[in-house]
Amino acid sequence: MIACPCPVCASADTHDKRLRSSILVSSAHTTLVVDTTPDFRYQMLRTDTRKLDGVVYTHHHKDHIAGMDDVRAFNFINDQVMRIYANALTEEALRRDFYYAFMENKYPGVPELKMIMIDDTPFMVGDIPVQPIQVLHHKLPVMGFRFGDFVYITDANRIEDTEKEKIRGAKILVLNALRREAHISHFTLDEAIELANELAVPEVYFTHISHQLGKHTDINRELPAHIRLAWDGLTLRL
Repeated sequence: MIACPCPVCASADTHDKRLRSSILVSSAHTTLVVDTTPDFRYQMLRTDTRKLDGVVYTHHHKDHIAGMDDVRAFNFINDQVMRIYANALTEEALRRDFYYAFMENKYPGVPELKMIMIDDTPFMVGDIPVQPIQVLHHKLPVMGFRFGDFVYITDANRIEDTEKEKIRGAKILVLNALRREAHISHFTLDEAIELANELAVPEVYFTHISHQLGKHTDINRELPAHIRLAWDGLTLRL
């Protein structure tokens, strides 16, 4: 057995126990998730999620799509086909990696899915309005999303001015901040702080945090009062 020497991984603080980044968004009538991480099954069990109306994808990297097979549980529980919202690149990856769910003659018990192509055009998932926001993950286009006054952006290191306008006026922003050191495709802590201040969103949380950033409590001491690190299980209400 090899013990991890990383102080974050060895921390007893539950705020430092970080699974892969995903969020659950719910209204009075609709529940959706953004991305199905490799931890998707456990995340749904841990939050006691009994109803899921759709999955909205940011992009096709494995840490954001690998858990999709487990949506099959909601096919049985909710007795409905799962609606999947993805752009063209992500749809291509999902159809390739989970080919058995898209075959004409499917084996019984595989996920039942309805693929819905999205682009920059706003759309609805049940009664939840979704405004796509295009961001860049190095050279890869990634989808951020605005749900009313709440904005969620992960896996980004650049946002064009036209897309920043879609964020302005929001009340809460969740934004990726990987580590202190420069990274080819993620905002650093300082870059994320600078962007959050530029956008003037009053309540900001940083997500997609590497263990390299440090412990939750230590980093929070350095942050401006309106910015905090997100943590697994954080609940925000609007």
